[in-house]
Amino acid sequence: MIRNALTGAAVAAAITLPAAIAAPAAAADTYAFDTAHTDVVFRVDHLGFSDTIGRFNQVDGTIVLDEANPENSSVEVTIQAASLDTNHAKRDEHLRGADFFDVETHPTITFVSTAVERTGETTATVTGDFTLLGVTKPVTLEIVLNALKPHPIPSYEGVITAGFSGTATIQRSDFGMDAFVPAVGDEVAIVLEIEAFKQ
Repeated sequence: MIRNALTGAAVAAAITLPAAIAAPAAAADTYAFDTAHTDVVFRVDHLGFSDTIGRFNQVDGTIVLDEANPENSSVEVTIQAASLDTNHAKRDEHLRGADFFDVETHPTITFVSTAVERTGETTATVTGDFTLLGVTKPVTLEIVLNALKPHPIPSYEGVITAGFSGTATIQRSDFGMDAFVPAVGDEVAIVLEIEAFKQ
């Protein structure tokens, strides 16, 4: 559902990636999404005139981050499909229906990583099983680690926080969502912005 994959900004997505930290961790650590600062955004071509941009307002997940051995890291993301929001109520109602997300039958969209490959000091590719409309196919995320440090806001009591940005591109027809292709684009760009707290 989009012409070009976005870079920066926010299904599926998230997400795990090697930490550029000098001192290796003794073991993998679990991080829970800060849902107030996690975004999954998508972008799709509309009739060649413009791209429609939407987001999901309910996203949760966990990251297992192994700083010493990033390839052992993992991530799971769950999106509530009905939380879709394109800033247009009538369109959102249509998108939640059988032509598109069919949220009554398929209430969640999920991503479960299967492999992490470090590509740079703060970058990685994360491949995983992406499930949409009950169809599961491999999707690869390009991930950037933005920060891994104690949270600076006192109310968070210095909890270690990880921040990631990610992008991916899917063909929605691969998952059975082929309504109105090509008028509404088949290619969908996904942007992930994730903050997660060490548990």
